[in-house]
Amino acid sequence: MANKEDKYSEKSSGWQKFCKFVWNSDTNQFLGRTGGSWCNQNYRVLHHFLPLFSCLLGANTIDYRTPKYQLEDSRIGSNPGLGFRPRPKDENIDSTLIWFKNGNNEKNWKYWSDISPNKISRLSICNLDFSDYRKSTPDAGAHMETCGENQMASEGKFCHFDVNNIPSQCSAENHFGYQRGDPCVLIKLNKIFNWKPEPFSEEDLKDPNIPDVVRNSYSSRNNASQLIYVTCEGENAADKENVGEIEYYPKPGIEFKYYPYTNQPGYLSPFVFAHFKKPTPGVLINIECKAWAKNIKHNRMDREGSVHFELLVDGF
Repeated sequence: MANKEDKYSEKSSGWQKFCKFVWNSDTNQFLGRTGGSWCNQNYRVLHHFLPLFSCLLGANTIDYRTPKYQLEDSRIGSNPGLGFRPRPKDENIDSTLIWFKNGNNEKNWKYWSDISPNKISRLSICNLDFSDYRKSTPDAGAHMETCGENQMASEGKFCHFDVNNIPSQCSAENHFGYQRGDPCVLIKLNKIFNWKPEPFSEEDLKDPNIPDVVRNSYSSRNNASQLIYVTCEGENAADKENVGEIEYYPKPGIEFKYYPYTNQPGYLSPFVFAHFKKPTPGVLINIECKAWAKNIKHNRMDREGSVHFELLVDGF
C-alpha cells in the first residue's frame, strides 16, 4: 500500500501536490496542519499580539495635552499649593531654610541670588531662570497675548507676565536684596490644569479668617476682586515680632487673567515677590505664606493653599 502511495506521489503533478497540501483528505490537514494544530497556533498568536494591540489602541485614545481626569476628579485635586524660590542646594533638597550672611563678601549670599556679571542679563535666582520670562515678549509666540487690566486671554492662549514691572528692590542688579540683608522670596502657585480662581463675595469677606489686608483691599482697590492675594507672616508670636515689614511686587497678588493653565505652549507661571525689608538678624524665623481666593482652602498639615520656609540672616 505504501509503495502505491509513493508511486502516486512521484507521478502526481505539481498542481495535484499543491491541492493536496491545501487540503489533505487522508489526514484532515489544511495547509499542513490539523484543526487542533491551527487552534493552538492561533491561540499563541493572539496571546502575544492581543495585549500589544490593546496597548496601541489605548495609546491612540490618550490626549497628551488635556488630561482625562481634571480638578476634583484628578489625584492633584482642585486646591493649589504654593512654591517658593530660591530653594536650598540639592544636597539639602528636603530643607526649607534660606540661610545667608549679608555684606560685601559675596560668598556669603551669592548662592541665594545666583548672580554673576555675565548672568545679570539672564536674571537668575537660584534654580529659577528668568531668561524665559525675558524672552517671552508678546510677539515671541502665537499663544501669548498682551492683556490689559481685568482682560482675559483668548481661548488656548495666555497673558504675558512682564517681569520688567518688578521694582529695583527685587532686581538682579540689586542681587534680590540678599547682599543688603532684605531678601526677596518668590512665591508662586503650583499649576493645576484648567483651574480658575474665584473672587470673594461680600458674604465671604465676613469670614474672620480672611486677613484685614485682603478685606480692606476689596473696598479700596479697583479690580481688587481680580487678584489672588498673597500674604506672608511669621508662624508664631516670636516669628511675627522678628519678621519685620513685608512688601509684595509687582502687586500684592497674582491677577486672575493669567489663568486657567491649559498646557499652552510656552506658558510661564506668574508669581509674587515677598520683600522682607528688615528681618531680625541672627534669629531663625518661621514664615508661612498663603494664597487667598474663594476656591483656595487652607490646611497647614497638608500645606494646601500655603507654603512654609525658614529665614535666617546672619548680620555683619
